[in-house]
Amino acid sequence: MQTNKLRFWSITVALAGFLFGFDTVVISGANQPIKELWNTSPFFHGTFIMSMALWGTVFGALLGGIPCDKFGRKKTLFWIGILYLVSALGSGLATDPYTFSFFRFIGGLGVGASSVAAPTYISEISGPKNRGQLVALYQFMIVFGILIAFISNYLLDGVGGANDWRYMLGIEALPAIVYSIMVLGVSESPRWLVLKKKAPVEALAVLKLINSENASTELDRITQDISPKTTRDRLFSKKYSRPIMLAFLLAFFNQLSGINFILYYAPELLDTAGITDALLSSISIGGINLIFTMLGMFLIDRLGRKQLMYIGSVGYIVGLAGTAYCFYNAADPLLLLSFILLFIASHAIGQGAVIWVFISEIFPNQVRAFGQSFGCGVHWVFAALITLLTPVFIDKEDGIFGENPWPVFAFFAFMMCLQLLFTWKVMPETKGKSLEVLEKELTRQIDR
Repeated sequence: MQTNKLRFWSITVALAGFLFGFDTVVISGANQPIKELWNTSPFFHGTFIMSMALWGTVFGALLGGIPCDKFGRKKTLFWIGILYLVSALGSGLATDPYTFSFFRFIGGLGVGASSVAAPTYISEISGPKNRGQLVALYQFMIVFGILIAFISNYLLDGVGGANDWRYMLGIEALPAIVYSIMVLGVSESPRWLVLKKKAPVEALAVLKLINSENASTELDRITQDISPKTTRDRLFSKKYSRPIMLAFLLAFFNQLSGINFILYYAPELLDTAGITDALLSSISIGGINLIFTMLGMFLIDRLGRKQLMYIGSVGYIVGLAGTAYCFYNAADPLLLLSFILLFIASHAIGQGAVIWVFISEIFPNQVRAFGQSFGCGVHWVFAALITLLTPVFIDKEDGIFGENPWPVFAFFAFMMCLQLLFTWKVMPETKGKSLEVLEKELTRQIDR
């Protein structure tokens, strides 16, 4: 078995996740300087400055399946890198809040499209035994990008005086260039070559690079799965109702945990709690996120997706309830930070490790790109709404809860109780099963 190509391609494509994580969180360091520079209202700041990238992400996710299917996974991944590059340079050079918001929107398109293209590509080149770990590389890179963004913001704080935020945002151009060059060296997805390009010979050549021993067998499995069915299947049909429901609920609960709420506003929340040097403390959040993401990657193909969701859900509930308690009672800031770190660790080993893997597995070959697009779209719609509304709730002067946002964390804790029920009653285990076997299991009630 030749795994070197498989791992290299997976790591290269997963670098889109690094840019995703960096682009998503880098704004946390620029949040306060930009608010002071342009003196915007809480609503304007939340709607345009903070959440505009997420609205770009929504569009990128919802539309990302189109170029993935029409032009291929590889070309889509390359142009994602260009979007990141343009966004980094444009945001760093912006002279007014509207231009800034436009370029953040462009970066959001890249984030959304990458959350469709990268997990789809990696799931299609990997096998049942290592698919979870390889797709989870994407989440690892997201978390790594988040950590580097926190560190970068801390190191660049004060560099360039009042314009330090420009350096924080513009530095992303460097990894964007590196990624765009590297992705040119990967091959196209063999499943896309068979399904969309009708090129089984090219697909076989790619499969031989991945696994020379079982390439022909794998090609036969892919071809047999596709050939009896129409390649014009529509995603929103009764046949795919169960995968659609699973993708929606998993993405819904991912954001109703409050993960982006904390990552985007970490310095402000820590400052509100009385923690000195909030930017430095934010690095601890990124570090815990990375460590437990690595643990989740190690366990996802051993314990399975469902077990990690159980672990994560319980940790969510304790961490969020503890955070609400600390804010409500003005508890010791270090205790508050401990509960936040527990929350981050629970996300990293649970939802963070599982979401991109699970959504990339549950949709059949015929509609995988559009299914991934749907799941990611749901994820980013709720992410955008939460980010947009956050300043309305936690702004120190005009927010509904002002300096004591404990009800927000209590609400998120309640939602994680519902996620625990979802995991127990609804979510299937996908560990160790081929994509074609999963298709039969998740649509069997219609195929009988």
